[in-house]
Amino acid sequence: MQEYAALRAFVAVAQSGSVSKAASQLHLTQPAVSLKLKQLQAHLGLTLFIRRPQGLALTHDGFALLPAARQALASAQAFEQSASALQQTLRGKLRVGTIVDPEFIRLGHFLSRLMARAPQLETELAHGMSGSVITQIERGELDVGFILAPPGEGPGVDTLGFRELTHFHYHVVAPPGWENRLLDTRWEALARLPWIVTPTDSAHHRLLSLALAECGTAPNRVAQVDQEACMLDLVRAGVGLSLARDAQAMAERQQNGLAVVDDVRLPCALSLAWRQDRESEPPIRAALDTLDSVWLHRI
Repeated sequence: MQEYAALRAFVAVAQSGSVSKAASQLHLTQPAVSLKLKQLQAHLGLTLFIRRPQGLALTHDGFALLPAARQALASAQAFEQSASALQQTLRGKLRVGTIVDPEFIRLGHFLSRLMARAPQLETELAHGMSGSVITQIERGELDVGFILAPPGEGPGVDTLGFRELTHFHYHVVAPPGWENRLLDTRWEALARLPWIVTPTDSAHHRLLSLALAECGTAPNRVAQVDQEACMLDLVRAGVGLSLARDAQAMAERQQNGLAVVDDVRLPCALSLAWRQDRESEPPIRAALDTLDSVWLHRI
């Protein structure tokens, strides 16, 4: 800081006893150092040095002020280091699109690690379905977002990048006591049974449509919901079939007696997506770097 240049000159000359040596240390000219000493002495109204054959020596006043000058310079250096650290601290906002339940996407772990990495970064969460999250990322309304899609497909948009975090399967689940209605597990037979479906923005819809497209049929729709909890509640109530993730399907079979079609599974992947042209932005970069510590070795 320029305000401390005169103090630096004072301390350097006091330590070396020479204007020329001090100038070399400070990368200044000798006249510049001499001028700073003159200005400092004039400002203080004190004589800080006396000239002797061996060079400059501190006066009594100069000797008394030297510790305070060193302390002031040390404080100034600490101030500059703190300011520099603040400049490098990541600030701003990261808008994150979330889906399904927080535990499955490890949201708490992700945000905890992200806050440890960038404590000044504010996060804003928006819950939705995979399709709506993808659209909002494209529009710049979200910075990153969790999505579900068949393995390797990601968001299916060239402008978006994605990183797969884990693979799992969806199972067909049915109300308790429907085992006899599930003896024929071909998709064309399953499609004729009553189905609880989801909106087109959901991964459920995409996965089921892909499976049924192969046999040229569509599900027998009896209800549509946009939340997994509501969907499973309707299955328990005997309304119809639906899809459930591995852990959900097994838990529902054990706890509530839901029927699970064991030999029908739809592979799926959980990914984080972002716009490729924004990948170098610090908040997005911090989010991507944080993924490694949360999802390492999950696939």
